Amino acid sequence: MWQRSVCVGLLALALGYLCLLGPELPHSALRHLSASLLGGLRRARSLEGRMVAAWQAAIVRPARGWARVAVGVNACVDVVLSGVKLLEALGLEPGDGKNHVVLNSRQDLKEAFAHFMEKGAAAERFFSDGESFQHIARTASEYPGAQLYVGGNAALIGQKLATNPDLKILLCGPIGPKLHELLDDNVVVPPESMQERDEFHLILEYQAGEEWGQVRAPNANRFIFSHDLSNGALNMLEVFVSSLDEFQPDLVVLSGLHMMEGQSKEMRQRRLMEAVASISDIPTDIPIHLELASMTDQDFMSNIMHQQVFPLVNSIGLNEQELLFLTQSAAGPHASLASWSGVPDVGVVSDILFWILKEHGKTAERASDLTRIHFHTLAYHILVTVDGYWGNQVAAVAAGARAAGIQACATETIDTSKVFLKAPLEFVTSQIEAPSKISLNPDEPVVHWHREGISFHFTPVLVCKDPVRTVGLGDAISAEGLLYSEVYPQ
Repeated sequence: MWQRSVCVGLLALALGYLCLLGPELPHSALRHLSASLLGGLRRARSLEGRMVAAWQAAIVRPARGWARVAVGVNACVDVVLSGVKLLEALGLEPGDGKNHVVLNSRQDLKEAFAHFMEKGAAAERFFSDGESFQHIARTASEYPGAQLYVGGNAALIGQKLATNPDLKILLCGPIGPKLHELLDDNVVVPPESMQERDEFHLILEYQAGEEWGQVRAPNANRFIFSHDLSNGALNMLEVFVSSLDEFQPDLVVLSGLHMMEGQSKEMRQRRLMEAVASISDIPTDIPIHLELASMTDQDFMSNIMHQQVFPLVNSIGLNEQELLFLTQSAAGPHASLASWSGVPDVGVVSDILFWILKEHGKTAERASDLTRIHFHTLAYHILVTVDGYWGNQVAAVAAGARAAGIQACATETIDTSKVFLKAPLEFVTSQIEAPSKISLNPDEPVVHWHREGISFHFTPVLVCKDPVRTVGLGDAISAEGLLYSEVYPQ
């Protein structure tokens, strides 16, 4: 580090000396030497510093921004604490990991936590025993160091957007007294959305390298579980849609469909059809963004794709686990891939994203509104759009990546000493078709490529070395990407 500082100082002195000698040097020689020295200064900066500077230059506000955003419908209070510490407080011993679609007992909780901690993967599960969950929740909330935050994808997106004073935010969901107290003053809550008790979600965090018995986490992440009946039934969806007439939003952000997995298959199917009917009532001139989250039932995911949910929305946000699950559920490209190994391959990811928009996106022949997908994983983001519908996506993907580095480290701006570059410096854009090979330039970190009328914007993420809080990171990324996005009038 000190060698770089010395190098930068010497280059700066040399440049200043050149300027003093300027009158005695030919103009062309001075210009050439100055350019060489400035190039040296740029190279002397870290890769991370060069990327941050390039993002700052690229992140510009859209010509036509949003003024009023309506967000719904899952909301809760997050209780955030160390997963290992909670399991120890509950008297649970370390053991082998095992995936469980639904948690029916403390034993299931212990095994599922170990399973995902060993993978370093995020997951969310429903805890079926209400009485047992209440005891675990009480233990968690009273544990020294446990923190209470705004929770639920919709509430987190609303809270993030509300930090912009120019935006008016409507939030609809099951909002109890504690959650209402935690919300930003800029968030409007319809009276019909208030309820007497809060819904609590337990967020069990672990750090990179943290150990529990034989399990060692390869990176920081979290395991989420709840016994959430209000959000699970999407109780506030109709209230949300009916409140849009008065609020008159420019943009609707919808999340919470994944919470229905805790319902019976019959109840879930009926509620999904009711949800489709409600979403269909939203005026077609208001763009809708759907934020996906962790799911385990392939039939349910397939229903969301095929039973008119995807065609009703303009934009989708999702991470690598959700993307892989989506293609597995619908027999899409690379569906035989059981799980990601390390950083998800960019070519594989772009193949699946391309397939989603080709199979379910807007075309001249298909009655679909889907034209945009914001994919985010730990190491990089990709924004994919059908040409002609969205603008300012270079700024949007850069803003999403910047938000990830800031929020994970809990800093005001990206501190380059606290982050590192994890994304590949070279990658191919497809593993199916004849690909382009791309080499990343830190001075131009947003890379663009094209495929049959669909545009891809890629940028790395600067990963926090010691993350302060991982919960809600995807929601913050999607919110920031939407904030800088512009939809073109059709």
